Amino acid sequence: METSSLEALTALETLLSPDEIMIRDTARKFVADRVLPGIAVHFEMQTFPDEIIPQLGEMGWLGAHIHGYGCAGVNAVAYGLLLQELEYGDSGLRSFVSVQGSLAMYAIYRFGSEEQKKRWLPRMAAAQTIGCFGLTEPDSGSDPASLRASARTVSDGFLLNGAKTWITNAPIADLAVVWAKLDGDKPEDIRGFLVERGTPGFETAAIKMKMSMRASHTGEIVLSDCLVPEENLLAQSKGLGAPLACLNQARLGIAWGAVGAAKACFHSTIEYSKSRIQFGVPIASKQLVQDQLVDMASELVKADLMNLHFSRLRDQGRLTHYQVSMAKKNSVGQALRIARMARAIHGANGISLEYPPIRHMLNLESVYTYEGTNEIHSLIIGRALTGLDAF
Repeated sequence: METSSLEALTALETLLSPDEIMIRDTARKFVADRVLPGIAVHFEMQTFPDEIIPQLGEMGWLGAHIHGYGCAGVNAVAYGLLLQELEYGDSGLRSFVSVQGSLAMYAIYRFGSEEQKKRWLPRMAAAQTIGCFGLTEPDSGSDPASLRASARTVSDGFLLNGAKTWITNAPIADLAVVWAKLDGDKPEDIRGFLVERGTPGFETAAIKMKMSMRASHTGEIVLSDCLVPEENLLAQSKGLGAPLACLNQARLGIAWGAVGAAKACFHSTIEYSKSRIQFGVPIASKQLVQDQLVDMASELVKADLMNLHFSRLRDQGRLTHYQVSMAKKNSVGQALRIARMARAIHGANGISLEYPPIRHMLNLESVYTYEGTNEIHSLIIGRALTGLDAF
């Protein structure tokens, strides 16, 4: 990420430790060298830069916030800064890392047995095993308690049936964390299962014709009498609270990441507006353009400080899920707004993949919706303010 006057305005670095700065700067260089040169083509062709997946493992970035089992064990601020730099490159890249670490690996870390942790987490941290997180269904999105995927106890394990959709990493995943109702149809019957690639009845078709998150593997999971052995049950996962805990773990990282996408748009807009000459002067010299740039910068500074504060609270064990919803809602909403403003200031060039705003703007339309829509997070925060449930 190119240093600009925005960082001077934020002075965020004065609030960071040397280790946090090092992780941020390492990720920044990686994105500049390995991601940005080709990401627009990947977006246009609807491909993911698979060649960098082993490097993500080598850098220690997969499940970086998890302690032990071959994971780096960094704090919440360092992890957030890492994800911000990755999403500066593309939301698809940050999403890959988030799903691998904050959803699939975290589910095993939080709800799995010691044997499951020792078997899977080191391999996932090293990018030798790719994971996905199967919660969303065709008819169950904002209301996950209504999921229909079922698991039935049989003599040699569990028989899974159902379908999941909009699952990041599904087409390439070696291991899927699948949520299903075990021997019942109530929210408290929801359990987590580890489904390995190659299991009969387990299929993952890629979703095409996307206009967002194009540089990302997105797919469906279809379970047809899929037999999962007893040892692949996440024994500590009981009820809807288990998958929601995983989502809560990931949402703060999404808040950091969305700001990275917005910063990419902002930096491009600063440079473009200073070099674009109209009426004999750079458009950056125009009052209306400067007003928009100041608006963008102000929201980016505020989002960074909110995310930093809440991440410090997470490291202290004091963060609430209401605060996570506020961070996700604010960061993604403002990032999408900034991307749209940046696209407009770029004029006709703003719809070209030669510049980052249109790519980030389209990606952020998905980020605005997934892991809790903007409206759902409003209701979560509203419940915290009033004590009344508006769902």
